[in-house]
Amino acid sequence: MSSPAPTTPTGTRPGPLGGLRILDLTQFLSGPYATQILGDLGAEVIKVEPHSGDASRSIPPYFVGEDSAYYLSVNRNKRSLAVDMKQPAGRELVRALALRSDALIENFRPGVAAKLGLDPAALQAEHPGLVWCSLSGFGQDGPYRELPAYDMIVQALSGGMSMTGERDGLPVRSGIPLGDLAAGMFSVIAIQSALLERARTGRGRLIDVAMLDCQVSMLSYQAAYHLIAGVVPGPQGREHDSFATYRTFIAGDGVNVVVCANTDRMWEDMAAELGVAHLLADPRYRSNADRHANRDTLLPELDRAFRSHDAQHWVDRFRARGIPVGSVNTLDRALSDPQVLHRQMVLPLADARGHDIRVAGNPIRFADEAQASHRYPPALGEDGAQVIAEVLGWDDARIDSLFASGVLRDATRPSS
Repeated sequence: MSSPAPTTPTGTRPGPLGGLRILDLTQFLSGPYATQILGDLGAEVIKVEPHSGDASRSIPPYFVGEDSAYYLSVNRNKRSLAVDMKQPAGRELVRALALRSDALIENFRPGVAAKLGLDPAALQAEHPGLVWCSLSGFGQDGPYRELPAYDMIVQALSGGMSMTGERDGLPVRSGIPLGDLAAGMFSVIAIQSALLERARTGRGRLIDVAMLDCQVSMLSYQAAYHLIAGVVPGPQGREHDSFATYRTFIAGDGVNVVVCANTDRMWEDMAAELGVAHLLADPRYRSNADRHANRDTLLPELDRAFRSHDAQHWVDRFRARGIPVGSVNTLDRALSDPQVLHRQMVLPLADARGHDIRVAGNPIRFADEAQASHRYPPALGEDGAQVIAEVLGWDDARIDSLFASGVLRDATRPSS
C-alpha cells in the first residue's frame, strides 16, 4: 500500500511539506512543538485530543478565552479533533486516520499506544509507508523506559543542569525548556529524514526519540572534555571553560553585557576600548592560553573597567570595532528588538472568534517565500467533522452519529 495522498484542507498554508499529513497524538510541549514546526513548513497537522483537551490548554496563569497562553504558544497551523479513545469507535476512527497519514507522532508511555489499538508494527503492515515517531522521556527500552519524565528531570539527569548557574553556586534549570524543545526538534529531523528515505524506498520507519538522549547529545564539547580529560565541570556561571574573555560583564548602569572576544585581535581591541591597553604588554595575558591560565587576576581588571560606562556605551564601541557583543535582554527588550521584529519573529495570530494574540515565530526562512499567514491554534475539536469528511470521506450521517454517541466532541458546538 503506497502512502495515500492527502487532500488539501481548508486553511492549509503553503510550504515545502505541503501535501504531507501528520497525525499528532501528543500533548504538553515536546510533541506539539515538533508538529507546530511541521505545520509551519506546510504539512497538514491533525491534532487528536481527548475530550478534556490537551492538558496544556489549562496551564495557568495566562489565558485567552478558554485556552492557556502555554497551549497557544505551540499549536498554530493545526486542526483539532476531540476523540474518546476509550470507545471502540474512537479507536477505530484514529486508526483510520493513521492509515491515511504520512506520519504519526505520539508521546505516550511505552506500550500505551498498542493498548489503544494503535500498534505501530500492525499499522505499518497495512500501510508500509507510514512513519511512526515515538517521543518519550527515556525511550522505548532501557531501565528507565517506564518512568515519567519532564523537562527539568532530563535537564537534571543529563548533566546539563549541573553546569547551569553561578560558579560555586547551586545548579538551576535553564529558563528555556531545553529538554522539551530539543526533543521536538530532533523529532522533526527524524520524521523528515524518514519521509525522504520513503520517497526512495516506499517504506516508513519506526522512530524512537528520547528526551534524555537529546540532552546528552547536546552536551557536545563538554561531554568530550570529560570523556577525554576526565574533567567534571560545575556551574559555568558567566564564563566559558576555554576563553577568559568570553564572558558576561556588569556595566555601570547595572546591565549585563556579553562579550565574546575569543581571538587575539579581539582581545587587543577590547583592551584598547576599555582603557586597559597596558595589560597587552603583560606576559600573563599574551595568548588565549595565558589569559585562560591567569583569569583570576585578569577578570577583576576588566570588571572595574566595564563599570566606568553604561551598557549601551560598550555595545556601541565594541560593535564599531567588530568585537562580538550584546546586552543581556529581558524578554520585553528581546521581543521588541529591531532585529527580532525585522525578522518577523513576533508573529500575530487571529481567529474568527475575535481572539488576537502574538507569539514567537518560526526561525526557518526560504529566500523565495514571503511571510505566509498562519492559522490560530484550534479550539478543542473544532475541525472534527471537516477533517473526517475530507480525509476519510464519511458522510454527514455517519459523522453526526459519532457526535451523538459521544465519540467526538466539538467545544464550539453549543450542544456539545
